[in-house]
Amino acid sequence: MRIVIVGTGFSGIAAAKALQDRGHDDYVVLERAASVGGVWRENHYPGAACDVPSYLYSYSWAQRRDWTQPCSPQSELETYLHQAAADQGILEHCRFGAEVVSADWDEGARRWTVGLAGGEELECDLLLLGCGQLSRPAWPSIDGLESFEGHAFHSAQWDHDHDLTGRRVAVIGTGASAIQFVPPVAEQAGELTVFQRTAPYMLPRRNPVYSGPVRAAIRRVPGLQRLRRAFMWGVMESFIYGLTTSRPTYHALRLWSASFMRLQIKDPELRARLQPDYEFGCKRILFSSYYLGALQRENTQVVTDAIERITPTGVVTAGGARHEVDTIIYGTGFRSGEFVTPMQVRGRGGVELQEAWSDAPVAHHGIAVSGFPNLFLLYGPNTNLGVGSIVAMIEAQAGYIAQAADVLRDRPGAAIDVRPEAQAASDAQTQAAFEGTVWTQCVSWYRKDGTGRVIGNWPTYMRSYVKAVRTFDHEHYVVDVPAPKPTVVA
Repeated sequence: MRIVIVGTGFSGIAAAKALQDRGHDDYVVLERAASVGGVWRENHYPGAACDVPSYLYSYSWAQRRDWTQPCSPQSELETYLHQAAADQGILEHCRFGAEVVSADWDEGARRWTVGLAGGEELECDLLLLGCGQLSRPAWPSIDGLESFEGHAFHSAQWDHDHDLTGRRVAVIGTGASAIQFVPPVAEQAGELTVFQRTAPYMLPRRNPVYSGPVRAAIRRVPGLQRLRRAFMWGVMESFIYGLTTSRPTYHALRLWSASFMRLQIKDPELRARLQPDYEFGCKRILFSSYYLGALQRENTQVVTDAIERITPTGVVTAGGARHEVDTIIYGTGFRSGEFVTPMQVRGRGGVELQEAWSDAPVAHHGIAVSGFPNLFLLYGPNTNLGVGSIVAMIEAQAGYIAQAADVLRDRPGAAIDVRPEAQAASDAQTQAAFEGTVWTQCVSWYRKDGTGRVIGNWPTYMRSYVKAVRTFDHEHYVVDVPAPKPTVVA
């Protein structure tokens, strides 16, 4: 049985490991770039780091005890993924510089034809898409964006050759990436103007380098790594408890954020402009002990007026105010709701996946889509987390998919497709669980534009998702086995 995996980030490597553990060795991992790493290869802006401690934001089967900080910087995470793939023999199965542009299901052959940029085609019995939600930069729709004559780039395509020292720099966006790169940019720039559309809720994250004694204890004390993983898992789940169930916990978390922000921002006028005007937790909660301080530097200003247009020399905001700058950095996030775009995936009857998702992206457990046999997603719809480790979610998905691969191996030539009623039922259950939670209280990237439907997040705990996908639910799938060929008697 031939298997194709697309992507070498956390998802692709987890899928390969899970398959290998169950004896599936005939697979190839296709990667458009020249190395593994996914989001941690692409996002190399100054200050890039995870905001979940690395001892939880890592594979259970590849635990490191030599992280330099609780929340590791980008370079360590990229190295970690490369090492994990190398140690498991996964690198030997990787094809780099292989960009997938299409995938077509052949009903007669019960196989997928995967098209690569350049025209090459591969066939496989099982196709796994590990493209992630945060791999395609989102550029804002601003009039005149292409007219700027200075230097401009997206934070996910950071130009390290462009020296910011002494320059007049504009940052558009104040999301999870911006709060990490704004502090180092503020130290370099002559003038920094941060254009804020929506103020984020902030919580502290100092992230100091581990001391020698702490590093020694992590390496040598039996069970310490397991204990701190379990403790941090509980901390993350307690956040979800507050956001979904417990009003006292919710108010305690909100008070913590409000107190932290009030202590950090000395100027009352600036504090008012940096005050969020939506429910705590409705948008992504951001962690930094340095971002708010950077906004109060003498060379930095925060602009909250709406941007009207970009000109050849800068930014014009509502009311006609002109902000002349040399460099624009777009910290405007990712096209998270498009999942496999721009890849064209066509299932039964030639139906394209984006057409099937015209109302909203829907998948059984965020993994399987009815009408697309022998195709499984990792980090698909409704599998992101408001708070928690996405790696735990991905590992659970990979184990589920590997069990599905067993079904296909035991039935050569079969097609396995999730029943539409099972998909609808699991989706209805997921959406119902959002009722009364903060994620329905504002517009955010977790939701689909125009419908308000939450398409990004899982509505409850990590443990509930892991339990839901621990065992492959055969009863929710149709397994179409080819009829045996007639015996010819001479």
